[in-house]
Amino acid sequence: MSRPMEAEAPDHQAPAGAAGGGDQRPDQRPDRRGASVADIRRYGQPPGLKDRRNEEHWAGRLYMRDLSPYFAWIALRLGFSPNQLTYLMMLSGIVAGAVVSLPASGTAALWTALGGAVLIQVYLLLDCVDGEVARYLRRTSVAGVFLDRIGHYLSEVSLLIGLGFAAQGGWRNGGWVELGLVAALGAALIKAETDNVVVARAKSGLTADPSGGDRALRPRSTGIALARQAASMLRFHRIIGAVELSLLILGAAALDVVLGTDTPAATRVLMVAVAAVAVLQTLLHLVSILASRRLK
Repeated sequence: MSRPMEAEAPDHQAPAGAAGGGDQRPDQRPDRRGASVADIRRYGQPPGLKDRRNEEHWAGRLYMRDLSPYFAWIALRLGFSPNQLTYLMMLSGIVAGAVVSLPASGTAALWTALGGAVLIQVYLLLDCVDGEVARYLRRTSVAGVFLDRIGHYLSEVSLLIGLGFAAQGGWRNGGWVELGLVAALGAALIKAETDNVVVARAKSGLTADPSGGDRALRPRSTGIALARQAASMLRFHRIIGAVELSLLILGAAALDVVLGTDTPAATRVLMVAVAAVAVLQTLLHLVSILASRRLK
């Protein structure tokens, strides 16, 4: 994902006005095998990339964009295409959910949670690297943006379902998996609501983005606008984001080890909170869109 849960940026496209690295020097970038880390920073991370509102993840601004050029350099040397890196991003997110879902308890559950958190960090890294490689090679594409979006859908849905299995304590009946599915459905619907604004505008012959910038995003109703602003300040919607959720799952697993209970009590509390936020956020996001000027 309030604002609420605005879509992550498709990292296969450069920010507006950032072509050619954002300066007036001739574009004489080396080929992929001759690229340096500095070259990748110049051409793969044009000015304004970290400042994209609602689009650049806080972890990207804080540390991942500092690390990603080194891995983009490796990817260029190994001959990876941007889309191949996006497929690897998808795979790491899906496997993260599968690892979290593995039947485990106590310390073993802590290790599966740690494995899921590490894989989500790999997912975030690849989400940065694929776009940097695409911009460096001048191979940004509509297909890349599409795959990037699908990757975010699959990864968040997978992790939420994995949390359901973790709360249930294994692959058996108990109702917790169903709660994970509810949360996963909510996360998918929130993204679909955001994406379908663009679809609806395109089908109506309008531009993808409404005129008026941030003003168009704000609900026309003062009450709804204030509620949206308050929710945005609390940032409770982030609980269902892959990066934040993976860390919360790890924290809950660690707490379960400390508590030493027969059931994963902390993980179950997290599952209930996540499902509640997903359902509430789906409704709030829908109301926010309908009450704004985004469909005008």
